[in-house]
Amino acid sequence: MSEKFNAYQKVLTKYVPEAYISILINLLVNNKVRFKIVPPRSTKLGDFRPGNQFQLPQITVNGNLNPYAFLITALHEFAHYITFEKYANKVSPHGMEWKHEFKLLLEPIIYHAEFPINIRAALEKSINNLKASSCSDTLLSRELAKFDRDMDAFQLLESIPLGSQFLLKNKVFYKGELRRKRFLCTEILTKRNYLVSGIAKVKIAQP
Repeated sequence: MSEKFNAYQKVLTKYVPEAYISILINLLVNNKVRFKIVPPRSTKLGDFRPGNQFQLPQITVNGNLNPYAFLITALHEFAHYITFEKYANKVSPHGMEWKHEFKLLLEPIIYHAEFPINIRAALEKSINNLKASSCSDTLLSRELAKFDRDMDAFQLLESIPLGSQFLLKNKVFYKGELRRKRFLCTEILTKRNYLVSGIAKVKIAQP
């Protein structure tokens, strides 16, 4: 058991805040699940796949996430695993059963003395109505983004002035008005309009 614990610790030290590594390792050691750290995916931060007679259930988490985003995503997917072990396909993937399991996994970390207050507040605000993805929780995503390793080079779109030109995915845009939860932005080259999340990471472009 100690050898497995030490092996997990050596790897997870690169991805998870030190104070919470043991929580994640205990989940790995005590459950029959395959855990993989994978290259970044633009459509998801992590996923869970049930096993079969030939393969164990599998959890994957994007390896480029900041430590707190990695931890929360891993717990999100473990909640899927636990829910599936209890109910199989008899319940909704993000139904009340999953929300209950996710809350149970979150509580030991968010009330830990070293957990960032702003992330705790965001999770407490949403804990009774957890989103299917942390990406769809704007307040949580905003607070998690502050810990991204590359934030020195970027700004959140919502933080730059209206009318600014900015770079996103190697294209230059003009920032327009807020439309409900997204900003109406115009790509300079094509004049096409796009609705862009306020928490998109952008770089100011020179006109």
